[in-house]
Amino acid sequence: MRLHEYEGAAIFEKFGIPVPRRGVVRTVEGALRIADEIGFPVVLKSQVLVGGRGLAGGIKTAESSDELEKSADDLLNMEIKGLPVKELMISERVKIAKELYMGITIDGYSGKPVAVVSTEGGVLIEETAKHSPEKIASVKIDPKLGFYPYQAQKLLRQLGLAPKPLTACSDILVRLYKVFEKYEAIIVEINPLVILENGGLMAVDAVLEIDDSALFRLKKSLSLPTDNRLGNSLENKGKEIGVTYVDLDGDIGLISSGAGLGMASMDIIGNKLNPANFLETGGGITADLLYKCMELILMKDLKAIFINIYGGINPIHEGAKGIVKYIKDHHLTLPIVAKALGNHQEETWEILRSGGVHVVTQAATETAVDKLIDLLK
Repeated sequence: MRLHEYEGAAIFEKFGIPVPRRGVVRTVEGALRIADEIGFPVVLKSQVLVGGRGLAGGIKTAESSDELEKSADDLLNMEIKGLPVKELMISERVKIAKELYMGITIDGYSGKPVAVVSTEGGVLIEETAKHSPEKIASVKIDPKLGFYPYQAQKLLRQLGLAPKPLTACSDILVRLYKVFEKYEAIIVEINPLVILENGGLMAVDAVLEIDDSALFRLKKSLSLPTDNRLGNSLENKGKEIGVTYVDLDGDIGLISSGAGLGMASMDIIGNKLNPANFLETGGGITADLLYKCMELILMKDLKAIFINIYGGINPIHEGAKGIVKYIKDHHLTLPIVAKALGNHQEETWEILRSGGVHVVTQAATETAVDKLIDLLK
């Protein structure tokens, strides 16, 4: 569950991380009131649960009431990546000398928290890692031992900071880890953490995403509504039917029976085509579940569908019945390629073929994707 920036900023402040003066509003009048309290100039930030707000025009500055009124009206009438802007955070605009990046997330290989810092704040950390890896430093953290100031200082020395900001930054990084630990986060991030012209530090952004599995433990301490926080109607629908669904920008629908299988399929499809989604069913495949999966992915305009399912404990022949039922109920004519292996595989193939699905019986996913490309040609 991802928190809005203003919610993350409130938590940061509670842990002693300096954040700007701010207020959250839903109207232009409210924005004017908060700006008068803070004093101009101010920054207007759209509060939507997606990244890339700045690139989408969702962050503006205002030097006066007239400028604020127009900017607030524009922002409250826009959508960012399909999400309507319903709230704005109005915050003071600070005088920045330098921007840094600071974040803690989970290392995918070791499963341990990893602290990441960079001299390139205010830009996508992925782009920095790609083009300027020498400007990033990181260290894995043993959760049994914790994270201490001397470790933070050792990490930050790699960025070449002067002694005064080095000490202050290490203090903030340790506090950030305490937020990460307390709220059982997937990621906690400040981008940018700014060194002010007067030498102080301030977190002018706050990202906090909590592991959904921990929400039942955190409900009281969060005191925040946890329903439909994602904001994406398709991803919420996926949660309702019990599958993991991630919305993407492409036009090739994907259904897989496991996360690894799904990610591998996405990577291979992505070499020549554009996946429209990631969807994995997990265990417990039924005809009804796969019918609903077809219904879900076809809520978008697709060019084709790719199905990659494996029958270990999953009764994939039952899932095939749901797929074919959907095809026949809706007279679906899109190209559909399926690779289905494991228990009841021959029965599964026959069921899928009866619905006009192009079945690939080889084990290599690349072969099935090549078949899909040929059909689209």
